[in-house]
Amino acid sequence: MTVNSVALVAHDHKKPELIEWVSANKDYMDHMEIYATGTTGRLVGDALGRDVHALLSGPLGGDQQIGAKIAEGSIDMLIFFWDPLEPMPHDPDIKALLRIAALWNIPVACNRASADYLIRSPLIAQTYNEPRPDFSDYTSRKV
Repeated sequence: MTVNSVALVAHDHKKPELIEWVSANKDYMDHMEIYATGTTGRLVGDALGRDVHALLSGPLGGDQQIGAKIAEGSIDMLIFFWDPLEPMPHDPDIKALLRIAALWNIPVACNRASADYLIRSPLIAQTYNEPRPDFSDYTSRKV
C-alpha cells in the first residue's frame, strides 16, 4: 500500500492549527486525494488551492462517512486534530471513526507532532506491504 489518500478532520478550535499544518505540508500532499469533513474541507481546499472531497460536517454524519470510506479502502491515512479540552456531543461518532481506523490498520495522527511524523515518514512514498486485515473468519461465523 502507498498512501494515495488522506482524510482530514479537525474540531472547531483545532481548525486553524490543521490549516497551518496543511499549508506547511502542501508539497507532501500534492499527489494525495484529500477527503475532509464539512467546514474543514472548504478551508483545506482554500489553503491548498485545489479540490477536496468535502463531506458532511462531523456531527451531521461526516465522521461516519469517513469511517465508511476507510472500510471501503478509499482512505489510506487519517489526520484528526481533535480537541481534548472541549466536550463533543458527537463523541460516539468520533470513537467509531477511530475504531474503524484501528480495525482497518490505517495510520492515524491526532495532533501536529504525530501528523508531522506520518507525513514525513519514508514509508509514505514507498509501497508498504502490510495487507488489509482479513475478516473472513469473522464474517463467515454462524450465529
